[in-house]
Amino acid sequence: MNFEDYRGVWVFVEEKDGAPAPVSLELLGAGRKLADKRKTELAGVLIGENNGALAKTVLEYGADKVYVYDDPIYRFYRTETYMKAMLDCVEKHKPEILLYGATSTGKDLASAVATDLPTGLTADTTQLDVEEDTGLLLASRPAFGGNIMATILCKKYRPQMATVRPKVMKALPRQEAASGEVVKESLPLREDDIRTKVLEIVRSTTRHVRIDEADVIVAGGKGLGGPAGFQVVHRLAEALGAAVGASRDVVEAGWIEHHHQVGQTGLTVTPKVYFAIGISGAIQHVVGMQNSGLIIAINKDPAAPIFQTCHYGIVGDALTVVPMLTEAFLSALARKEEADAGKV
Repeated sequence: MNFEDYRGVWVFVEEKDGAPAPVSLELLGAGRKLADKRKTELAGVLIGENNGALAKTVLEYGADKVYVYDDPIYRFYRTETYMKAMLDCVEKHKPEILLYGATSTGKDLASAVATDLPTGLTADTTQLDVEEDTGLLLASRPAFGGNIMATILCKKYRPQMATVRPKVMKALPRQEAASGEVVKESLPLREDDIRTKVLEIVRSTTRHVRIDEADVIVAGGKGLGGPAGFQVVHRLAEALGAAVGASRDVVEAGWIEHHHQVGQTGLTVTPKVYFAIGISGAIQHVVGMQNSGLIIAINKDPAAPIFQTCHYGIVGDALTVVPMLTEAFLSALARKEEADAGKV
């Protein structure tokens, strides 16, 4: 394999509700840094129907070029159609690095593409870098139960591919005056040749908290002793209008549903404020919340690892401390409401 034929950093731009998915914008920010370090271009790959207008948005968030596959056959995500488009684009233009968001769509597409291309795939990465001279992608992710960070290299094949967790990279500020090249691609696919058909799209009516989008999260761990003790987390979250998070141990114990789990096997979150209550601070949990704006830890063990991660720590029994905090917040909010009412 001649590595000199492969140039450029690419991002698969996933569409969500008519706009690029947040993780794709985050990857464009990360990809911009990698491309600048390699002195090469950053490109986005858009696959869908009537998606040409999205190309400008991709350019505004850092890309130099956008490859666009626009056809009714791509209206809904299907592994086969999207894989064929991506393989076509890779074979034509040969990127050095190809990044996907670690979403259900991104992980499905990346693994399908990796089975056909002569290359590997690093999954669920949380850190990215590139060697300036060699072009080797340094894709790092937690390993061995989250106890170490492993950096994985693909030395013999191209493109180098990785899926990246949402919320661990930063999108660049939008530059509305940005411009670049839009390359319209096409592939002769017929619906009759595709084995899977989309018969109906049924959207879930279940409403549950989206902790990965919350500004304030109150998270609890096994240090609360049991489901009854965990109620202090719910009460504080209700007082603050916050989302409820949990450690893996709490979820596995059945105290709360899995979609509240923060950490390596849960969600990565970046709220403005994160309360870690009765959470020891194992690396499996920390990798999912360490980029929060402000971390406040409450734990009765002064040697708990969480105190090495937090900005503010309270050593004490959470079952005593948290109700006191809840009352204090409620009193402060009541005073603010009275003051606001007096201004009307």
